[in-house]
Amino acid sequence: MSVNYGSKRLVVGAHYGLRDWLSQMVTGVLMALFTLLVLAQLIFTKGAIGYAKWAGIFSSQWMKALTFAMIIALLYHAWVGIREILTDYAKPMSVRLSLQVFFIVWLVGCTGWAIQVLWRV
Repeated sequence: MSVNYGSKRLVVGAHYGLRDWLSQMVTGVLMALFTLLVLAQLIFTKGAIGYAKWAGIFSSQWMKALTFAMIIALLYHAWVGIREILTDYAKPMSVRLSLQVFFIVWLVGCTGWAIQVLWRV
């Protein structure tokens, strides 16, 4: 007896392994490169580390745009990780859904706050 999965195969739920793994790796590498960029700017800038130095690093438009992209990458990176943890450990659907809604609201709130701080600099 043969089983034909073909194009009628239905994949639902948390079975997005390669896509999630790849998104975690790409966003993680991008955030690591961004961190190295900020550290390099801190190391090669003269003077004491204070608010003026930080504001100077993040005051240019290209740095604000890059930081905005990293904030969005961090949001997505965190959401994929939280979703995977909840899928593995929060078995009752009502508990999982409640926690997912809580974390979505929390992550969007943190993202909005981070963007607001960024554009004030």
